[in-house]
Amino acid sequence: MTPSKKPQLNLFDLTMIVIGLVIGMGIFRTASDSARAAITPNVFFISWIVGGFIALCGALTYAEIGSRYPITGGYYKIFATCYHPSIAFAVNCIILISNAASLSGVALIGSEYISQIIFSVPPTDFVKALIAMVAIAMFYGINLLGLRMSSTAQNILMLIKISMILLIVSAIFFPVKNIAPAVTIPTGDFKFIDYVKSFGLALIAVSFTYGGYQQTINFGDEVKHPQKNLPKGIFIGIMVIILLYLSVSYAYYRVIGFEELKNAKGIAAIVAERMFGPTGRYAFSILLFIAVLAYVNVLLLSNPRVMYAMSQDGILPKAFGKKDEKRDVLTVSLTVYALISVVVLFFADTFDKILSFTIFLDSIGMAFSAATIFIIRKRTQHLDKSQIYSMRFFPVMPIIFIAAYIFVAINIAMDKPETALTATAVLAGFLLLFFLTRKKRNSHA
Repeated sequence: MTPSKKPQLNLFDLTMIVIGLVIGMGIFRTASDSARAAITPNVFFISWIVGGFIALCGALTYAEIGSRYPITGGYYKIFATCYHPSIAFAVNCIILISNAASLSGVALIGSEYISQIIFSVPPTDFVKALIAMVAIAMFYGINLLGLRMSSTAQNILMLIKISMILLIVSAIFFPVKNIAPAVTIPTGDFKFIDYVKSFGLALIAVSFTYGGYQQTINFGDEVKHPQKNLPKGIFIGIMVIILLYLSVSYAYYRVIGFEELKNAKGIAAIVAERMFGPTGRYAFSILLFIAVLAYVNVLLLSNPRVMYAMSQDGILPKAFGKKDEKRDVLTVSLTVYALISVVVLFFADTFDKILSFTIFLDSIGMAFSAATIFIIRKRTQHLDKSQIYSMRFFPVMPIIFIAAYIFVAINIAMDKPETALTATAVLAGFLLLFFLTRKKRNSHA
């Protein structure tokens, strides 16, 4: 009997996957952060366009890596193949820390929205962080008990999120109440370096919002006609996302106003209120908080599995592979991941701090992972004339991608040196931990 062929992704499947991977909860918050960093509306909108182009370069780079070196279970395995074990260990660990910080940031977005309904007076940052911690603890408990949110429930919540995005975009075309006055573009005596710095800072929030495309590394060997469909699907997906993000950002800009947007909290709820009154704001805040909870649940479900796989490969200690077979729960990995998320919230209780910390760690991980394309290409030259995907304009695209993330990291280091120092210390700590544990293993041997 002939073995059944593995189902392959067609162009439409891949395009939808790319869109689904990238569009998260950030767009309901990060437009405010990028506007605050931008000295003019032009810088604000250009950062969203350039951010999308960087995402396109990254997605195509990771797609070729996955096509040349098919892997399963996350792109972390690439590091062990291309770098010294200490680099693989340290960078993999900071990526996990970054993912946990992203979870904390998303939980904080939901907290900002729901706190507007719970409290008549705006609560302190600590109270918002506390609400986010409670949300994480609640879903940690649900996952620990082995209770999984069904795919049907997740799909419904995904539809809610998409509907909210489309609702915000519709504000561009429909008359809204209390629309913001026309924006006067600042006419300060700005120098070229001021624009560069402003653009770099705006790109921090934009990078967070465009994240997720790196998972295209997992589909290199699962796409039908990869030479044609991979670049086309990724290009169409990223173009749709850029158009969507620009539309949402323009809706914020039009309804709230550029200057007010810089310091506004719950920006999506503000748009809903100006379209439908206070009822619209309340309904939007509740729905968005529910969608955030679903996102938190997904991250608590998926990332411990990465930690489990890393323990199986010997990258993390064996304890991370401990599993409650009855409930199908990775108890140690789940607990550690949830604790990291709570610790991040405790020390960085504002979204702005979490954002800088996350993106600085991400910048290191992205630059290192994308650079593996040069090593992988050299090792797989024999595949050049096969049916695998090879990007055009190599090495321009990976160089642009790596340079962009180095640029973002430099801007974070200049703007928030203490955050960059903390993130660098975390990386150095994991490098030290690797050599200490290896020395201990060698002594036991």
